[in-house]
Amino acid sequence: MPWATVVLFLLPAILLYAVFVLYPIVQSARYSLYDWNGFGPLDDFIGLENFRDVFGDARFRSALTHNVIIIVLSLLIQLPAALALAMLLNARIKGRAVMRTVFFAPYVLSEVVTGVVWRQILRPDGLLDQSMDNAGLGGWTQGWLSDPDVVLYALFFIVSWKYFGFHMILMLAGLQQIPHQLKEAASIDGASAWTTFRYVTFPLLMPTVRVSVFLSVIGALQLFDMVWVTTKGGPIGSSSTMSTYLYDRFRDSRFGFASAVSIVIFGFSLVIALLYQRVALRRDLEGAGFGG
Repeated sequence: MPWATVVLFLLPAILLYAVFVLYPIVQSARYSLYDWNGFGPLDDFIGLENFRDVFGDARFRSALTHNVIIIVLSLLIQLPAALALAMLLNARIKGRAVMRTVFFAPYVLSEVVTGVVWRQILRPDGLLDQSMDNAGLGGWTQGWLSDPDVVLYALFFIVSWKYFGFHMILMLAGLQQIPHQLKEAASIDGASAWTTFRYVTFPLLMPTVRVSVFLSVIGALQLFDMVWVTTKGGPIGSSSTMSTYLYDRFRDSRFGFASAVSIVIFGFSLVIALLYQRVALRRDLEGAGFGG
């Protein structure tokens, strides 16, 4: 195929990528070097001072900590639970097709709808509190979205409820790609179910697990819609994330400072993506026979 034809096919995609991805990134990097309120010319150049102020702000560090907590909880709770359920639904049990649909259904909902629904469920004297009262567990009720010590974990539950099914489907797809003959051979050799999982199933599932981990980390770093609709980062910033912090700075008309925050978030995401490509993706491609 002539190069002119290749360029002709690629040009529309390249133009769209340049206009809607590269240009905003470049402009954000440019604005971040100025003390700018969004109006008038860019004439107050301050260099990297905005970035210094970002990391010097206790509210940003707190928001970053919340993102990290959600990442850690996702990796330690959400993904292992998704894997366990995927293994259960990979077995030949009655009604597994219906169960797969039920667990995957929340992922289809938008983040805004999910946030609105759970805000109503978790509000004081809402559905959850009434259900606990009727079950004789009224003493266990909490200010799910108003208690600074509880709200972040309530938010993590909401995030897990929405994305749990997505990771389960990823794991299930990976499990179904593993040849049954390998498990049968391990069973014939006397391997227990745990030994088969540890030395046969899990190593072969690792490419899928790495994809799931990558998507979970990137999603947690950029978490915004659901948090804003549910708590707006409150109370007193106890459920804020880097993205809600960024949006608050835009609302304060600190456009230069907010642009610096956006570049910081982009930088974190880029580092994670490059590490994944460098370490995990290359290993998976080489294992699949695509390596150099």
